Order: sequence, then C-alpha cells, then structure tokens
Amino acid sequence: MQVRRCRVLYLEPREEVEFDLVGLMQGGDGLQSAFRWVALAPHLGTEIEIDAVERDLLGRLSAERWLDAAELDAAAAGALPRLVDEGIVLTDDRQHAAVREREEALREVHWHPLAATLHAFTRWQDADAVQTMEDTGTATAQGLREVLGAPPPETIERDDGAGVLRLPRSQPDDFDALLGRRATCRNFDAERPLPQALFAQVLERVFAAKAHVEVTDDTAFLKKTSPSGGGLHPVEAYLLVQNVEDVAPGLYHYRPREHALEPLPAPDLALEELASQAVARQHWFANAHAMAILAPRYDRHYWKYRRHAKSYRAVALEAGHLSQTLYLAATEAGLAAYITAAINEVPLEQAFGLDPVREGVLAICGFGWRGENMETMELDPLGAIWQL
Repeated sequence: MQVRRCRVLYLEPREEVEFDLVGLMQGGDGLQSAFRWVALAPHLGTEIEIDAVERDLLGRLSAERWLDAAELDAAAAGALPRLVDEGIVLTDDRQHAAVREREEALREVHWHPLAATLHAFTRWQDADAVQTMEDTGTATAQGLREVLGAPPPETIERDDGAGVLRLPRSQPDDFDALLGRRATCRNFDAERPLPQALFAQVLERVFAAKAHVEVTDDTAFLKKTSPSGGGLHPVEAYLLVQNVEDVAPGLYHYRPREHALEPLPAPDLALEELASQAVARQHWFANAHAMAILAPRYDRHYWKYRRHAKSYRAVALEAGHLSQTLYLAATEAGLAAYITAAINEVPLEQAFGLDPVREGVLAICGFGWRGENMETMELDPLGAIWQL
C-alpha cells in the first residue's frame, strides 16, 4: 500500500487550563494545564487529536511523493492505521478513494493553506446565536459592558488636536437622505407580500451582469455594479424566497446574464425552518421576504489567485460590496435590508447542493418590507426610520 500525507495540515499544541484546588492548597497557583496535539486538515473540517508518535509520523511523510507503507519502522507502522482511517494520511487503495478525492479537490482549487483552514474550521452547522447571547448575558449593549468590561474608545485621536485640519461640511442632498435611511432591519412585515417588480429590481441592481466580455471561446468576464478582485465576480447569489408575489416560496439560483431565477429542488425540511437555521436562529432576520445567500465560487477566484495570501480577503471584500449595494438598492426602493455572517453554512450548503471546497456560503443578505412597529431593537441614531 502506498501512502502520503494530505497537503494542507496544521498541528496545534493545545493547552487546557483547569482550577486545581489541591495544588492551590499545596502552595501552587491553583492552575493545572493539560497539553495535547490537534490536527487540522481542511479537507476533513474536523479536529482530530493525535499522540506524539502520530505527530512524528506526519512530520516524516511527504505530501507529494507516495511511500510504500512496508518501508515504515514498527512504531510508525503501528500509528499508520488510525491516521489512514481519520483521513489525514491518504492511500492509493480503492477503500479510501473518497477521502483521497476530497483532498485532491482541495489541491485543484488552489486554496491558500491558511485560508483553507480558516474556511473549513469556521463553518457552523447548528449554532444558535440568540441562545448563546442569552446564555452569556451579552444580548444587550449593557450586558456586553457588564460581561466584557469597557470596550476600546469609539474613536481615536493621535495628538492634542492643535494641528487638525477641519474640513467643510457639504449641504445634505437626496443621496445623504438615502444613506440616512440605510439602516439594518430587524423588524420585517412578514404578512405583506413583496411585489415581484421590487424584488426583481433589487436583484438586477445588485447581481445582474451589465456586460459580458469574451476574451477567448472559454474565457469570459462579467461587469457588475460592485467591484470584484480581478474582475472575476465569483460570488453567486442563491435565493431563499418566502413571500414574493408571483414567485413560489422555495430555493433559487440567480442567473446574472439572463436576470432570471433557476428553481432548485425543495429542501428536506420546511422552508421556515431552513431560514431560521440559516441565520443561526436570529428570529429578527429569519422572516425576511427574500434572503440572498452569497456563495463565492472559489475555483473561479483561485484560478487567477492561486494559493495567494490575499485571495480569501478579496472574496470577503466583494461580499461586503455586494451587501452595501443591496442595502442602497433596497432602501431606494422603500424596502429594508440586512447582512449577517452569523450563519449556519452546513445546512445551507446541503440544501443548495454546494461543495464548500469549490463554492461555499459566506454571508446572507435579507430584504423586504419593514414592519410598522419596532419589536426588536434597531440602531437608528438619526431617527430616519423610527422617528425619535
């Protein structure tokens, strides 16, 4: 049997500190530390504890060249089977083909190793953001202050201000008024259907292709209203539609060249439950009329930015640009919007049929009618939405 190590692998020496009453009574500091090694492999996305022998074997195996397992010494040969079963060490046999193909897919997409690890180990499956805030007492600003102490100042000043150049204030115009009304919505009117025309207008202004440029028969670029690293526009929009006139509730893929919705198979669970899971039980976001799931196509983005240290950052910036364009488009249409990164990526990837190595979920933008009453607190310091 031929074996090799997976290419992207980080080993973390993890320390866990516990209170030690006996040690304290004996004159110590009252703390007891336990050390262990944890292997982090993005193609698996699961933390795996290893021992010292397994750690040393991983350090000896090549990620590029196959080695005959018969050449390993007795200690390494004894550690090998568990590492193979866990999927950190790959083999050339048919029994382990699935995990080998998974690891090879990660190679083919040209992820930067640190970005791949961040992406794989920060995805959620069943997180409940609301319950977490309630359990930790951080559901309000006052609670945050009590639990975490005072935050760093809201602004910084580098000197005493004597040399500050004060800039002229502009006269507010319609654009300033639009910016003033652009406030994250946590109160949607779920009973009022969103007209298809407004729904389509927001999607067109944010996600539609304004131009299509063919460089060769197999190389083309789009032009959209938001910037994109390298002009690649890898971020796809998947829609979870709940209450839009003449659009059946369900899952869709937006096609930017045609300005069209592509219906996708219904999820295995109720649409309302998927929406709640998607936003990590943030009920103030879950009943938005439409949710735009921002899902970068990493294989397209990394086609140019191969194993690039800044590539993942560029994708995150693009999602931010798209969300702000959506905020403005929705606000101008008289609607309300939000963006959240506190999401459960795994159920969304399963529902939309996405492979996170090639096309994962990064954030969710929701939009629709704002409710008449503020049931959940919103930040509106200018009083442009909720009149002070």
